[in-house]
Formats: sequence, C-alpha cells, structure tokens
Amino acid sequence: QVQLVESGGGLVQPGGALRLSCTASINIFGFKKMAWYRQAPGKERELVADIDAGGRTNYADFVKGRFTISRDSAKKTMYLQMNSLSPEDTAVYYCNAAIGATTVRRGAADWGQGTQVTVSS
Repeated sequence: QVQLVESGGGLVQPGGALRLSCTASINIFGFKKMAWYRQAPGKERELVADIDAGGRTNYADFVKGRFTISRDSAKKTMYLQMNSLSPEDTAVYYCNAAIGATTVRRGAADWGQGTQVTVSS
C-alpha cells in the first residue's frame, strides 16, 4: 500500500511564501503523474497543479505565475512552491499520484489529513 504524506503548511501573511512537500513511501521515479489539490471550508476539492513523469506541468488558472510544482525522485518527494499568497489560498492542501493505471487516493476516506495553509494578517 503506497502512502503519501503532506507537510510544510502553516500560517503566512498575504504576499508571503510556503513550500509544501508530499513524500511517498516508495520510489516515485516511475509515477505517471503527481498532483496537488486543495479544499477550502464549504468548497469542493480542486486541482491546483500536476506534474507528469516527463516533468511536464499543468496549473490551475488561479495559481499560474505564483505556484511552482516540482518533484525530486531521490527524496521521493513532490513539492509545491507557493509565492504571493493571498487569503483566497487558505485551504487544506493534499497530494495524489497515479502509478501506472492506479490512483493512490480514490475515495473520500483515502485523502487523509493534508496540510493546512492559512493566509492571514
């Protein structure tokens, strides 16, 4: 069973920056795709960014130019560098991955705790 653990969240002022990490329990070199999601109170979970095995990236419109997704196979970790944060970015951030045709987190119970990002003065 593959495990994904998010970390790096916290409280930051508007305009500040955070770097989130998603560490896997196995080698991520062969992962087809990894992705960051977020969910604010009362809202649906939404895709923030994703990165495929070739390093190609995709970003939601609301984070383009501010966030950068990357992965480090040696550390078994995917990152999300978040700059120019605003209160609208406040949410619980989650990661997921596709290993071949299998998605690590599928159902509601599989998403775990995530990491809380709070942007406030």
